[in-house]
Amino acid sequence: MIKTFDAEILANEQVAEKIFRMTVDAPELAEISHAGQFVQVKISDAFTLRRPLGIASTANGHVKIFYRVVGHGTEILSTRRTGERLDILGALGNGFTPRNGKILLVGGGMGLAPLLCAAENFSADVLMGGRNVGEVKFWYTEFRPNVEEIFITTDDGSIGKYGFVTDALPEILSRKNYSAILTCGPEIMMRNVTKIATEKNLPCEVSFEKRMACGLGACLSCSIDTVDGRKKVCKDGPVFDARKVFGGDGA
Repeated sequence: MIKTFDAEILANEQVAEKIFRMTVDAPELAEISHAGQFVQVKISDAFTLRRPLGIASTANGHVKIFYRVVGHGTEILSTRRTGERLDILGALGNGFTPRNGKILLVGGGMGLAPLLCAAENFSADVLMGGRNVGEVKFWYTEFRPNVEEIFITTDDGSIGKYGFVTDALPEILSRKNYSAILTCGPEIMMRNVTKIATEKNLPCEVSFEKRMACGLGACLSCSIDTVDGRKKVCKDGPVFDARKVFGGDGA
């Protein structure tokens, strides 16, 4: 069900350099949302297009979203205050497939946002990656109540294992039995995660982050190639079977 919601902003806080966490009071939206879905947020009347943002939490009737300030639109969003109203369209897209057993969440940067919602709904561990300690410290705090184990990699080695999530992934998979991998982040990361998952014969789903003009599948701006032909990330995704997108070897 897709609806427009007039939600009250409960908090809009900076949690890292240029990264903000916004929480809105939207119990109906929280009720109909599934892990992996997203919303389209209206910035202001000055912007024709909404901004797509992944749903990071639906706990207690509050919808939490994370965003990075990268342009004029998100800069304006960062100035919105507690008590103001936010126009939200959602819930959009298809979410992650519910599964039994322990799931491993693998995310990099802002790709951790939809995985946080998955952690709330599934039994999971998380492998998170970032450029430095500042990029993962707040994510650690967010994930801690909802996962059993947290594994960390950083590009500069300032916390956790030095390197990328794919450097740590084979060892983690050799130590524990997981029923599936869910991943979101840079495309090259997801491609390499898919390759490792295929080698281990593990189901893997990827969540794509694309520029979406309409969010409803009408404009075709977010189309990608899959083994089943062209698909729209906003309508057919953002979650896809990894092998449908990258092939069995991640290529």
